[in-house]
Amino acid sequence: MGLFSAAVLVVNQNYEPLNICDVRRAVVLLHRGKAELLLNGRGELRTTRTSVPIPSVIRLVYMVKRPFMKRRMARREVFMRDRYTCLYCGKQPRELTLDHVVPRYRGGPHSWENVVSACIPCNHRKADHTPAEAGMRLLREPKAPRANPYSLFQHRVVSDEWRPFLPWAD
Repeated sequence: MGLFSAAVLVVNQNYEPLNICDVRRAVVLLHRGKAELLLNGRGELRTTRTSVPIPSVIRLVYMVKRPFMKRRMARREVFMRDRYTCLYCGKQPRELTLDHVVPRYRGGPHSWENVVSACIPCNHRKADHTPAEAGMRLLREPKAPRANPYSLFQHRVVSDEWRPFLPWAD
């Protein structure tokens, strides 16, 4: 990974984490006066005329309204919502499948409220029936998870330098 592609945390004017960009983009924002340097944990870039700090964290000088983003329904997102547990038997098997509570051929939508995690035996047992017809019941009602404005950081290694700016980090 080159120096210009290293990750830089971008925080809003109120210090709320907004985004992650690379060093090149952060230097441009600093140079244009759109951001200020909060943390320089990497030294500096030297040119023939000047030296430029290599930022770790920058803060925008203006407030950016964060857009509301709906959670995308994907296989892994459903498993995470259900805590990798079969919602019929409560087991946490190695392999999970998705099950439509009301089967699609009966008009059941492919939505957060109709899709659940199921182990293979429960999915086969339920087959093309509703849970009531199959003599099964859900451990909890499926519903859409709340939008997470920090999902950008969910599967990322967080730098120790960033921790003071992340509300969930210790």
